[in-house]
Amino acid sequence: MKILNFVNIFLILILFVSCSKKELNKKITIKEKSLDLQVLEAYEEGKESLEGGDVLFAAKKFNEAEILFPQSDWAPRSALMAAYSYYTQDYYGDAIAELLRFKRVYPKDKNLDYANYLLAVCYYEQIVDEKKDLQSISLAKKNFIYVVNTYPNTEYALDAEFKINLINDVLASKEMYVGRYYFKKKKWIPSINRFRTVVDQYETTIYVEEALHRLVEIYYKIGLTEEAKKYANLLGYNYKSSKWYEKSYVVFNKSYKIKKINNKKDSKLLDKIKSLFD
Repeated sequence: MKILNFVNIFLILILFVSCSKKELNKKITIKEKSLDLQVLEAYEEGKESLEGGDVLFAAKKFNEAEILFPQSDWAPRSALMAAYSYYTQDYYGDAIAELLRFKRVYPKDKNLDYANYLLAVCYYEQIVDEKKDLQSISLAKKNFIYVVNTYPNTEYALDAEFKINLINDVLASKEMYVGRYYFKKKKWIPSINRFRTVVDQYETTIYVEEALHRLVEIYYKIGLTEEAKKYANLLGYNYKSSKWYEKSYVVFNKSYKIKKINNKKDSKLLDKIKSLFD
C-alpha cells in the first residue's frame, strides 16, 4: 500500500514538473514574440512619423526599436533610420552623431557604405561660405575621398567624385580670391603661393588657367622672365585657346592686340523670332 502511494505521488510530481516546463516554455515563446512585435511596432511608428514630417519623434522610435532588440537585424537598420530622420530636416549635428555611433557599433554592417556616404553629405550640405566653413569643407572632402577609395564600384562613389570636384572648385576659388587680394597689394610672394596652390592641388578646376596667367604676370613683373615663360608655355600647351593664354601672350608682346568677340546678334534671326510675336 505504501509502495502504491509512493508511486502515485511520484507520477503526480513528474506530471506537475512536465506541465510546469511546458508552461514555462509557452511563457518564454510568448515573451519572445512580444519582443519582436514591440520592435516592429516601434520601427513602423518611426516610419510613419518620418513620412508625416515629425523627424524628432521618428528618430526617438527608431532608437527605441534598436534598444529593444540590439542583437537583431532591426537594430542597425533602426540606427541608420534615426540618422536619416535627423538629416531630412537638416539636424546635421544629430545626424552626424548617430552616424559616427553607427560606424562604431556596427563596423561590419552591410549598409556601412551608405552610412559613410550620408556622413560625407551631412558635412557637405553645411558648406555655405567657402571663406568661413573650412571645417565642413575639409571633413566633407575627407569623407567623400574615403567613400571613393573604399566603395569604388558603387553609386555612392560616383556621386562622391562629382562632389569632390565641386569642393575643389570651392577651395580653388578661395585660393584665387586671396591670391588676387595679395596681387592688388603687390605682395608678390604670398600671391605666388596662392596661385601655385591652385596649379599644384586643383589642376582640374576652372581656375587653373587664370592661376597660370597670374603667375606669368607676377614673375614677369619681378624680373624672373624664365619662370614667367615656363608658366606661359604650360598654359599654352594645355589651354592654347584660352583667353588667359592670350593675355599671357600680351605680357611678352605688348604690341599684340587681343581679338574682341563680336557679340552682335544675327539680325535675320532676331527678325524671325520677332515675327513670332506679330
